[in-house]
Amino acid sequence: MAKKDAPPRWDRRMQQRLERGEAAALGELYDRFASLVHGLAHRVLGDEHAADRVTREVFAHVWEHPEGYDPRQGPLRTWVAALAHHFAVQRLRAAETAALAGGGPGSAEELERRVRHASVTARADYIVQAMPAPLRAALELAYFQRRDYRQTAADLGVTEDEARRRLRLGLQLLSTAHDAAPPATPPKYGGAA
Repeated sequence: MAKKDAPPRWDRRMQQRLERGEAAALGELYDRFASLVHGLAHRVLGDEHAADRVTREVFAHVWEHPEGYDPRQGPLRTWVAALAHHFAVQRLRAAETAALAGGGPGSAEELERRVRHASVTARADYIVQAMPAPLRAALELAYFQRRDYRQTAADLGVTEDEARRRLRLGLQLLSTAHDAAPPATPPKYGGAA
């Protein structure tokens, strides 16, 4: 399997291949990012079949609109993840709106709260997956194994100052999950949603 963090040169070549209509490029892109897209969609929707549909929608969108990605703005992986997030939130809103219109439980405020919660959760998952391995390892030790910074330092074989730095940086990255509102339209560039 290809490594997760694609170099910018690969991103530019992939976009050019997609713009030329190379079906093999779409297959390669799918192999590399389908699990990321499906995982994000499933996290937002909580439904395997809906996540499958969103995955198909995302790759169809990429195939039809490869010009929507700008390699100067960020990695292709980030753009694809932002598309997954956008389409999943769009599907969640549509399903909830249909349930409300059909007399389902809840209100518009409850719908918006659920969409925001799903959005933040999916973004936090993506941030953790995309962060550098040393930061992720420190956060996992601190959160899942309930290690303090001293124990984390010992487990990772780094100084206590380095462990604190990694934890602080990881938490700062995670805190950005709350900062972004779901986009109204699919992202047109490589930036995060």
